[in-house]
Amino acid sequence: MVPAASQSPSASRAAQILSRPVAINGLTVPNRIAMAPMTRQFSPGGVPGEDVVSYYARRAAAGVGLIVTEGTYVGHASAGNSDRVPRFDGEQQLAGWAKVAEGVHAAGGTIVPQLWHIGLVRRAGEPPFADAPSVGPSVRLDGDEEHGTAMTRGDLDDVIAAFARAAAAAERIGFDGVELHGAHGYLIDQFLWSGTNRRTDAYGGDPVARTKFAAEIVAAVRDAVSPAFPVIFRYSQWKSGAYDARLADTPEQLAAVLTPLADAGVDAFHASTRRYWLSEFAGSGLNLAGWTKKLTGKTSITVGSVGLDGEFIRAFAGEGAPVKGIDDLLDRLESDEFDLVAVGRALLQDPQWAAKVLAGRFDELQPYDGSALKTLT
Repeated sequence: MVPAASQSPSASRAAQILSRPVAINGLTVPNRIAMAPMTRQFSPGGVPGEDVVSYYARRAAAGVGLIVTEGTYVGHASAGNSDRVPRFDGEQQLAGWAKVAEGVHAAGGTIVPQLWHIGLVRRAGEPPFADAPSVGPSVRLDGDEEHGTAMTRGDLDDVIAAFARAAAAAERIGFDGVELHGAHGYLIDQFLWSGTNRRTDAYGGDPVARTKFAAEIVAAVRDAVSPAFPVIFRYSQWKSGAYDARLADTPEQLAAVLTPLADAGVDAFHASTRRYWLSEFAGSGLNLAGWTKKLTGKTSITVGSVGLDGEFIRAFAGEGAPVKGIDDLLDRLESDEFDLVAVGRALLQDPQWAAKVLAGRFDELQPYDGSALKTLT
């Protein structure tokens, strides 16, 4: 960091606000900057290699306090649809992840894996296990076409156990916590959202019933790890391909979803939005992470186009985005609306983003170029 005397007031303010440590259960994160999970298909056979170690370690060395890894498939044959997305199951896969955790720790950061099951996003016949079925809360309707199968009680138990095994493995091989992927229309979120959960048993119906599967996963994970080991839960209103979808239209409805998860053992919520600066409910300036913290009292993480003026979905079409200031973000952090901020594309573009912001080198920040998705730098 440059000497205080040479910093501009905004630079000093950024360092002061972002450099504060924050606790998530038994973990102390050294600052308020997290790396958002971003799927990178650079792990052939589901095994993260030395390039993945370096990718995460570079960002930790440059000042990212908490790394949340890309989504990594739990040990259930139907969990994924790519043989290049890493898995959190198997001897080689876990050995690769142990090196990732070691590399991040050596660079001064903390790290949690994001544990993932994609559910009905998978199509039968897709890798890594082509014989595995596509499963979810209910049969999926795509226009006039149905695909997948509704999960039985045995299927539910198998998936719950897979998440618990993965969490126990994460603690065993040296990670600092786990994040459960309950967002964006994947399996856990398919149960949470009425648009994909049409079950008539105890796992479907009203919002509280729809949280039952997620809460059972959280409870099983909580039981599989030590009491101080952090459990983070990521959720969203929007879904992939359904950006106007909502779990809750009022704070009261949101509380009905979040309370069972908090009671089951969630230590922090990662509230995924596409633009962090948007208010979530009428009559309040709080964003989704702000409401989450207010309703649950838990640590909350915000995310959504941080440092960039452009919505991230467009990145998948190869679009870039210009740099956007973070004064509003600092205001919100300073007022304790939320506790951490997860940075996505800006860190994908520039491994040094955190170091530059913490040192007030704002003129060195880079616009996002869509080609950054194609490399692991």
